[in-house]
Amino acid sequence: MNLNVRFAIAVVRLLCRILLRWSVCGTERVPSEGPLLLVANHVHLADPLLLVLAFPRKVSFMAKEELFRYPYIGRLLRDAGMLPVARAGELQQKRDVMRQAENSLCRGQVLGLFPEGRRSRSGILLQGKPGAAMLASHTGAPMIPVVIQGTEQIRGKWWWLRRPKVTISIGDPFCLEAREGRMSRSETGRLTTTIMFQIAEMLPPERRGHYAG
Repeated sequence: MNLNVRFAIAVVRLLCRILLRWSVCGTERVPSEGPLLLVANHVHLADPLLLVLAFPRKVSFMAKEELFRYPYIGRLLRDAGMLPVARAGELQQKRDVMRQAENSLCRGQVLGLFPEGRRSRSGILLQGKPGAAMLASHTGAPMIPVVIQGTEQIRGKWWWLRRPKVTISIGDPFCLEAREGRMSRSETGRLTTTIMFQIAEMLPPERRGHYAG
């Protein structure tokens, strides 16, 4: 991590401590080394940043490609190990992104994903997308569920006066069955459901959505 990234993270960490009442639990559950897929719920644009600050290991997230078009921000994101993702595009682009993600895990890094694929503005868990399940099955990388709560309060002009309470909870690592080659839709659906239930169990019942059962 270069000097610019370390400085930016230090500044943001200080601002978070001033503007938020935030706490983290479960850091002792994080393996100290080896590949790891962090899978979390997603409510606010600030979620990836707060997870980077809270997690005891360096985390790379997939970020939308548009953010990389700004000169300073784009360079900072790349230096921090973020992977640009096109929201819509050719099949080859999607394969390239998956290949980058797999390479990141093969190097023993931590890759953060939001299996819902988008933010849930209501805070209720949305149905999961298959990307995380495919990555975990193809690479054999263990997964760790993380739940972030309270960032939905970061809204409006004067939210910082309330100093919202934000909690980040880290669960126990788990693994999916290893698979080689293409997976059927039913297989990816079943494995995605497994991942989402791991996240849902850490949320209050009223926020589990489709995974309340």
